[in-house]
Amino acid sequence: MFETIINQYKSIPNWQISIEIIVFIFGILSVYFAKKENILVYPTGIIATIFSIYIMYHAKYFADMSINIYYSVMSIYGWYEWKKVTNGETLSISRTNTKEKCIGVILFIITAIVCVFIYQFFDYKLQINNYLDIFTTAIFFTAMWYMARKKIENWTLWIIGDAICVYIFFDRQLYIIAIQYIIFTILAISAYLEWKKYLAK
Repeated sequence: MFETIINQYKSIPNWQISIEIIVFIFGILSVYFAKKENILVYPTGIIATIFSIYIMYHAKYFADMSINIYYSVMSIYGWYEWKKVTNGETLSISRTNTKEKCIGVILFIITAIVCVFIYQFFDYKLQINNYLDIFTTAIFFTAMWYMARKKIENWTLWIIGDAICVYIFFDRQLYIIAIQYIIFTILAISAYLEWKKYLAK
């Protein structure tokens, strides 16, 4: 696998490799800071998502591109929510209520529909991997909103989506990103357990 990775990047310009490395490093930092409930999750996340937009556009994975645009916007919103002080207190970790669960389902469905339209707009024939792309995009769309609200359920969705992305990116031969998602999955499981301990207290 490592030989394949090296051969794959021989024909890629150094500046493009540098972009993937930036996404790799800042993406992992962002998840780590989220796990620690640290506000740095958002500035590091914004850096990773902005560069990811270019990578996904270049590879013609438009649903992934659109979710990274959304990540960037939601990172600004989440940054505001995490820093906002209401009645002398900042936002704390909690579980979703029935209303928030319903909103999550609606976000998932709307995101999936929008992604299909995006592919149609670019006149791109949908393959099996594209449907997986749409599914994970819808999961991540909902997870990002839950994270902005500090809902523990965000980690359940990240775990599912990240695990699927490991397969997706290995299949696309984007090995560095695939390895990144393995790390994301491990960090998401660890973060879920850590946030669960916080709620138990």
